[in-house]
Amino acid sequence: MTNPIEIYLQQFDGLKLKKLKEMRAILQKALPEAEECISYGMPAYRMSKVLVYFAGNKEHVGFYPTSSGIRKFEQELGDWKYSKGAIQFPYERTLPSDLITRIAVMRKKEVE
Repeated sequence: MTNPIEIYLQQFDGLKLKKLKEMRAILQKALPEAEECISYGMPAYRMSKVLVYFAGNKEHVGFYPTSSGIRKFEQELGDWKYSKGAIQFPYERTLPSDLITRIAVMRKKEVE
């Protein structure tokens, strides 16, 4: 059976697909014990519950670490556009893999 995230990624190409695959690789490395799934129509990583989500949007990769992930790292988000539960990473910029990893690991510890 095909992985649901693989199916989700088939709707993208070019730079969007490259950045989404990069985000997926960052999260797979940060959360090796988490299960990949689709939740609310987005790729997600879960253990006993969903830790983080990501999604392809028109101009950016959306990263959804829940409101606690935003609050804990708000001082480090700098000029990234963010809201109560989402961070926008424009396709043309380098993904901040260290920050994404630290947020994902924090969410894992929070859920455990």
